[in-house]
Amino acid sequence: MVLAVDASGSVSAERFELQKRGYAEAFRNPRVRAAIAGGPAGAIAVAMFQWTGPALQADVIPWTVVRDAASADALAAAIDAAPRALFSGGTSISGAIDHARALLRRAPAAAPRRVIDISGDGANNRGVPSGPARDAAVADGIVINGLPILTVEPDLDEVYRAEVIGGDGAFLIAIETYEQFAAAIVRKLVTEISALPPGRLAARP
Repeated sequence: MVLAVDASGSVSAERFELQKRGYAEAFRNPRVRAAIAGGPAGAIAVAMFQWTGPALQADVIPWTVVRDAASADALAAAIDAAPRALFSGGTSISGAIDHARALLRRAPAAAPRRVIDISGDGANNRGVPSGPARDAAVADGIVINGLPILTVEPDLDEVYRAEVIGGDGAFLIAIETYEQFAAAIVRKLVTEISALPPGRLAARP
């Protein structure tokens, strides 16, 4: 699983911290840990990067295997400690997808499911359109799920649905504010890790 975190200019310092804190707390959450333990391998591999413009991506968490409470705690602490590396450069979801594909090619082991998890508060406005990048990733057998934050662009969920998410069982969870991020990412990770049917998760909560 690759976690792609929006660090573009529309994301204030406070909003960025809410994103980061949400991801860290998710890996401390009993529901997420139970989903990992209950999977076929009893473990997942996770990498995280921040993204903005077409060539502006910063890897902040290298591939990390989470298989128990200790490794989940270590990942959460690493996310907490990761500084913001990018601050501007536009919003290139296509660049983020291409970078995530490259990370997946360097994953430490083969996996039956490969997922890119994109969160952001804006539509693609730099680089090539996101649709072709999404299609190339799906052709590789990758699933792209989305967590659009509707604070800046109220219809961003429709953009994500049409141009970002894709692959077998792909879904999105749209949230109205950054304050809802932590709860949404727990629901999202449990669904992704368990490979559960998304059901109503594709609608705005």
